[in-house]
Amino acid sequence: MTAPVSPQPAGSSDAAHTTGMAFVLLAALGFAAVSTLTSVAIREGTSVPNVLTWRYVLASVVMVGIAGVRGIPRMPRRDFAMWLILGGGGQALFVGLALSSIKYIPVATLGFLFYTYPAWVTLVQAVRGAEQVTMQRAVALALSFGGIAVIVGVPSATAISGAGDGGFWTGVALALSAAFIYGLYIPMARQLQKSHPVPVTGALAKIGASICLLFWAVGDQSFDYAMTGRAWGAIAALTVFCTVLPSLFFLSGLIRLGPVRTAIVSTVEPFLTAIIGSVVLGQALSPRAAAGGAMIVTAVLLLQFRRERVA
Repeated sequence: MTAPVSPQPAGSSDAAHTTGMAFVLLAALGFAAVSTLTSVAIREGTSVPNVLTWRYVLASVVMVGIAGVRGIPRMPRRDFAMWLILGGGGQALFVGLALSSIKYIPVATLGFLFYTYPAWVTLVQAVRGAEQVTMQRAVALALSFGGIAVIVGVPSATAISGAGDGGFWTGVALALSAAFIYGLYIPMARQLQKSHPVPVTGALAKIGASICLLFWAVGDQSFDYAMTGRAWGAIAALTVFCTVLPSLFFLSGLIRLGPVRTAIVSTVEPFLTAIIGSVVLGQALSPRAAAGGAMIVTAVLLLQFRRERVA
């Protein structure tokens, strides 16, 4: 038998729930601003590889400071190498693909298309035999991919992005490729995590991503530090408000709300991306894009409610 647990006062439970909601919403706001701030920096004459390189280099410095220099070498060499190569390389790949798409499609379209990654995680787990595709999950997958079909049929998207039809489809392909790779990355990262401290693995992944992105920027001949003050300001905001702080806010909210509620609250992220893009960049959200995004978010909610019942 287990010892009886004294109930917590209702007020403290409500306060923890409210605080947790605030933390998760702040995290979602930070993550949602990534594509818009990246667009701001690019409009100042720099490139996606250069912006990402400086963002992850600066984030690596901060994350190493949080993890502690002494804590990183204590990890076994094999795990150290796996997080540096696979963790960092995978992160650089899906982030690079996603943010490369904003050259062709609006940030709102990117936000909704990238948010199909829970559907890709479900498919990956089903193929691996780790999870079964129930009727509810099948409906969620149909909604998610139906949302993609609605979004890519938006006629005004190419006009908004200033690209031709070929450019629009290139952007869609980049965004969906990023979502698919992220769907592969999540189960892999969960397997690699083991019992290692999250700040340590997070720091290694940021360092590995920085190295990959630096090679990309140098190979692209776009690595540069002589940027405008506005570009540096956007990169600094990306580092602090879209990389480091959202991670801390997300974990703080996760502790208070639990994984299911945290995931459900996080579904506000693509809509925040659309709002920020509309306010800062002047990219209007069309009704069909909103409808397709709503279908994708509904699919994510269905997947999360299924996990809650299993738990």
